[in-house]
This record gives sequence, structure tokens and C-alpha cells, in this order.
Amino acid sequence: MKRYLSLILVLSTIKTDLFAAEAGMPQLDPTYWASQAFWLILIFSILYLSIAKFYLPKIKKNLDDRDNKIKEDLDEANNLKNLSENKIKEYEIILLNSKKEVTKILLETKKKLDSDIKNKKIIIDKEIENEIVKAQKEILDLKKNSIDSINSISQEIASNIIEKISGEKLNESSIKAAIEDVTKKNIGKYL
Repeated sequence: MKRYLSLILVLSTIKTDLFAAEAGMPQLDPTYWASQAFWLILIFSILYLSIAKFYLPKIKKNLDDRDNKIKEDLDEANNLKNLSENKIKEYEIILLNSKKEVTKILLETKKKLDSDIKNKKIIIDKEIENEIVKAQKEILDLKKNSIDSINSISQEIASNIIEKISGEKLNESSIKAAIEDVTKKNIGKYL
């Protein structure tokens, strides 16, 4: 369908002589050159002036604004970079000082704890010594009292045994003297 339509258009234009002017192309006719030169100079002058006065300043302004904006952004980026580097240095200094302070606090705390532990150990050692001395004193008292108790019990047992074996009751002073004599001889083994 397109082919037929384009063929019809071409045939109709050939029939009506629309292709050229009567004497050929008017642009090449020297009689029209002066008017063509006038209009050419006028149109290109208007185009030149409008581009030079209206469009180029706006384009130049946009380019300058863009350059200024890029420079400002770069300057701001450099300033922010320097600021961040300074903040990082401050942070590292603060971190280093904090580590030193923590180490100092740890050492002070360790020293204080060590001295507290030593003081408490000394106090506990003294209390243990006092308890040991008390316990030894109590043991000696018990030994002395037990010897007296053993002597009295031994006297009773010995008098009961002798009485049961011989049927006679012996003098308690002689039994007491015999038991004390045996006790004095053998007391070193038990004390």
C-alpha cells in the first residue's frame, strides 16, 4: 500500500511541473544575489548577536557556576578530610591516654589489693597463732587435769581391784603413792 501511495505522489508532481522554476534554480541567478547576500548577512548577524548576547552568557555562566561549585565541593571535601584526620588523631590520642589511665588505675588497684591482702593475711596469721596458742594452752591444761583425773581414777580402780582380789581394803595413801610414782616415771612418754 505504501508503494502505491508513493508512486501516485511522484507521478502527480511530475505532471504538474513542481520540480524547478522556469529558468532553473533561482539561487544561481545573478540578479538575486544582492538580496540573497543581504538576507544572508541579516539572518547570520541576528543569529550571531542572539547567540553571543543571550545564549553564550547563560552557557558561560552555567559552566562557571559548575566550575565554582566543583571547586567549592573540592575545597569543602579537603576541609572535611583535614577535619576528619584531625578528629582521628584526637581520637587516637584520647584512646592512648585512656589506655594509659586504665593501666595506671589497674596498677594502683592491684597494689591496693595486694596491700589489703597482705594486711588481712597478717591479721589472719596473728589470729591463727593466737588460736594455736590458746589451743596448746587448753591441751596442756587438759593434760594436767587429765593426769590428775587419771591418777584419781587409777587409784579407785587399783583399790577396787586389790580389794576384790585380796578381799582386804588397802590404805589409800599407799595406793596413791604407788600410782604417783608410776605416773612420774612414765609421764614423759605421754607429755
